[in-house]
Amino acid sequence: MTMKPAVLSLAILLFSVAANADECQLNLSESRLDFGLMNRAVALVPSAERLLGERRVSLTLNCPHPVDMSLFYRGLGAGAERFRFTERGSYGLQVRDAMLDGQAVELGLIAGSGQQPIATATALAWRPEHGIVPLRGGVPVTGRNLSVQIDASAWASEDASRVRDAVTWETSGLFDAPGTGRSREVNLLARFAPAACTPSLSNGGNVNLGKLSVIDLNLLQETTLPPRQTELSVTCDAPTAFAVSMQDNRQGSATGNADDSTYGLGLDARQQKIGRYRLIFDPARIRADNFTQVYRTDSATGGMPWSGASSGPIAVAANRYLGFSANAGSISGPSAIQNLSATLNLETVVAPLGSLDLGSEVRLDGSATLEINYL
Repeated sequence: MTMKPAVLSLAILLFSVAANADECQLNLSESRLDFGLMNRAVALVPSAERLLGERRVSLTLNCPHPVDMSLFYRGLGAGAERFRFTERGSYGLQVRDAMLDGQAVELGLIAGSGQQPIATATALAWRPEHGIVPLRGGVPVTGRNLSVQIDASAWASEDASRVRDAVTWETSGLFDAPGTGRSREVNLLARFAPAACTPSLSNGGNVNLGKLSVIDLNLLQETTLPPRQTELSVTCDAPTAFAVSMQDNRQGSATGNADDSTYGLGLDARQQKIGRYRLIFDPARIRADNFTQVYRTDSATGGMPWSGASSGPIAVAANRYLGFSANAGSISGPSAIQNLSATLNLETVVAPLGSLDLGSEVRLDGSATLEINYL
């Protein structure tokens, strides 16, 4: 009686070892395919979608005895030969270089296990809801050791990069060998950056209008000050379509019949409006990449329609996008630019002295934020 538990335990152990020896192994060289970071840089050749990149993975299926080596990929389809990579992207799998038991073989595309191939080649596009099977002489064959190379390519729609915050795409699929009961998951990743351009203004964006005396100003009429200049530079990671606008940090303090291209100079001690200013872009004083000439174009809708590109000066506004084009008369919007430099004119108008509180020093306190808007 005391020997039976020991004999029973030994039998279980031997069975367990035998079972492990009979199992197949399905392996991937990479289980995570990272397509990297995509920013808003404009593609050199415009198209409806952009290639995010290509990644390669090796798959091996090893069994102790000859078995059905059919392989299926389980993932959401996005057309005849692609899989879904969120609602704004897709990816495809190209399988090639199949070796079965040390010998090169062809591959067959099958709609289900045990079915006849609907296509045969040394390299195949892996279709959704389909599998692949090794072939010799056009006939599916079993084997013990199968290896294939898989090239994964991912695409995003052209507007996918138009993000205001960092975005990460993630999806997954499953390589399945139903004849062996083995499967392996693969994860796909892509990231999108919200910005690609950096603007900077000379002197940190500070423009000193100097100290004005009451004798320099009109008592009953507005006084226009001599224009001042400031330098703007915009540096992008790669050629990028962008426009500029400006938001008033002293909103409501501009004098006169203010529109969205005039900005306030703050309020005096009695809360009277001190004046207004505009920031003028003159295409003749703008340089961009290797453009022979720069033209300005603007839009009140943040996109189509754009005004015909012209060489006339224009003030940057809060509610209109101001962009830059290499083509006179173009209505297709801003050109892709990597490096831009511009000399801007600051036009300042001070309210009549009679409307201001001169009991204390009046400070011209204008402040605005120049914005880059990606298109």
